[in-house]
Amino acid sequence: MATPDAHLPLQVPIDGYGRFAFHFSGMASEGSLLALPSGMHAWAPRVPADIDAGALARVFQQASRIELLLIGTGVDPWAIPDALRWRLRDAGISVDAMPTRAAASTYNVLLAEDRAVAAALLALP
Repeated sequence: MATPDAHLPLQVPIDGYGRFAFHFSGMASEGSLLALPSGMHAWAPRVPADIDAGALARVFQQASRIELLLIGTGVDPWAIPDALRWRLRDAGISVDAMPTRAAASTYNVLLAEDRAVAAALLALP
């Protein structure tokens, strides 16, 4: 599994996903992924219950460069806890949660439109 600080220092489209990995820029990253303005980062959460303010610390650190955070929740939908939703809104970040496949696709479209988008994506089996 990738180390928590492994990253590509560019924000790029996601080319594929599955088998607990994401593919982008000609490489693969095992496990979950944060796609941020600072680049593509390995991310520790494995299930939606692991997603909290601590898990999103890098998102909060880059809040001034993010308008929308897409949370990929794995296979199933997940309701963002109200406290986390409000914390993101207080940081100026809109948030939407959806299964990872939809989140990765939406992220790619918005990135191509040069929108200030970020994604927190749980890996898929």
